Amino acid sequence: MEYRYIGKSGLRVTPICIGTMTFGSTTDKKEAFKILDKAYDRGINFYDTAELYPVPPDSKYAGLTEEIVGEWLQTKPRESIILASKVAGAASGWFVPPIRYGLTAIDRFHIKRAIEGSLKRLKTDYIDLYQMHWPDTIVPIEESMRAFNELVKEGKVRYIGTSNDTCYGLTKANMIAKYENLARFESIQNNFSLLNPRALDELAEVCKKESVSLLPYSPLAGGILSGKYLKEMPKDARFSLYLNHPNKRVREHAKKFYNEKTLKATAEFIEIAKKYSVSPVTLALSYSKHFDFVASTITGARKLDQLDEILDALEFKLTNEMLKDIKKLQEKYPYPMG
Repeated sequence: MEYRYIGKSGLRVTPICIGTMTFGSTTDKKEAFKILDKAYDRGINFYDTAELYPVPPDSKYAGLTEEIVGEWLQTKPRESIILASKVAGAASGWFVPPIRYGLTAIDRFHIKRAIEGSLKRLKTDYIDLYQMHWPDTIVPIEESMRAFNELVKEGKVRYIGTSNDTCYGLTKANMIAKYENLARFESIQNNFSLLNPRALDELAEVCKKESVSLLPYSPLAGGILSGKYLKEMPKDARFSLYLNHPNKRVREHAKKFYNEKTLKATAEFIEIAKKYSVSPVTLALSYSKHFDFVASTITGARKLDQLDEILDALEFKLTNEMLKDIKKLQEKYPYPMG
C-alpha cells in the first residue's frame, strides 16, 4: 500500500480516504459498517467525518454520522486509523448549519463545544485531523487559530486543517500561525475533480510552496462522473434529493453539479473510460489522486457494491495518453461546474 504524508505532519495516509457523509441518512448503520469494514480490510487507514453529517443537513440527524463511525471505531485498534472530523462554520453559501440552533461560528466557544461533542460521539479521546468545515468571514482568524492551537496542546487534536477555503484564507491563517507560534493548517479540503479542476489554477502552487496537502472531496462530482445521471434520474441518488429539496439554496447548489454542461462532459468522459477499459469511477478517482500536492482523495459509497470500483483506484495509475485525452476534454468543457 502506498502512503502519503499530510503536509508537514506525522499523518501517513492511504491515497484514498473514505468519506462518511451519507451514513445515517441514505446509508443505514448496518450498510455503513460493511463499507467501513471492507475498506479497512483492503488497507484503507483514513476516514473523514464531520459534526453536521449526515447530509442533506437536518437538525434531526446532525451528529448521527459521527455516532455510527464511533461505534465502528470500537471494533478496530484506534492507532491503526487516521480519523478526521470538522467543526461547522457559520452559515455557508447554501445552508445554515443545523446545529447549535444555527448560530455556529469559528470562535473559541464553538470550537470547544464542537470538539467535546465530536469526541463523545466518536468514542475516542483524540482526533487525528480536525478541520474548519468552511471559513468564518466575521470572527478574526487569529481567534480561530488560537482556539485550534489549544486543542492541539490539550492532546484532543493532533493536527488541524481547513476546508472550502481560499488561497488567501489558507496563507493568512498559516502566516498568523507562524508569527504567533501556533499549530498551522496542514491540509485544505476543497472540491476538486475532472469537472472542477480549479485547484490547478492557483491552489496547487500554494500547496506546493507551503507544504500543505489538498484533500479533494467530490472527486466524482457528487456521483455525476460515474455516469449514473446520464439517463433517468436515479430515485435514491443524492441529486434527486437535492433538486427536490424544500430549500431553494440547496436546489441551486445541486445545479452546479447537475447541469447541461456537466452531463455533456461526463458523456464524453465515459467514452474515454471505455477506450481504456476502465470504470469511470476508477478513472475519475485516479485523476484526483494523480497530483503530487494531493495527499488523499476523499470519496464515499452509499452502498457496499459501489466500493469495488473505488478501491480499484488504489493501484490504478493514469498514463500520459489518458492525461492527454482528459486535458482535451477539459479544454472543450472549461469549468462546467461554473
